Amino acid sequence: MVIRTGVFGAMTREHREQFISLAREVSFAEGERILNEVDKTDRFWIIRTGTATLGLHVPGRRAAVIGAFGAGRLLGWSWLVPPRYWNPGAETGSPVSAYDLDGTTLREMCAKDPRRTHELCAYVSGVLARRSRSARV
Repeated sequence: MVIRTGVFGAMTREHREQFISLAREVSFAEGERILNEVDKTDRFWIIRTGTATLGLHVPGRRAAVIGAFGAGRLLGWSWLVPPRYWNPGAETGSPVSAYDLDGTTLREMCAKDPRRTHELCAYVSGVLARRSRSARV
């Protein structure tokens, strides 16, 4: 399994190989809800193919789409910071294949090596900053 984009492209080869060894391949059908706001989480995905949208619940209306993304992009960051509940939700815009990763195991690995923590947090912080800017637009 070779992943060199997104979060894994930001890591040293050693750390990338350790994290990738935990990944398993999964797929989602078009229109499938991958994650729901306020659900507890301990995982995330790196999209291989297809597209997904991020959305916020709006009472009485469809979710407000705040972003769409595809291959190589991180889906889910809430597993990294307490209280570990999804925010926002996500749904596929087309069939999606992805790498599924266990956030609990990754947090445990990071606790043993501050360099891993720095690489991961620096990348996820960048993702959050870009998504925040996009959401404002």
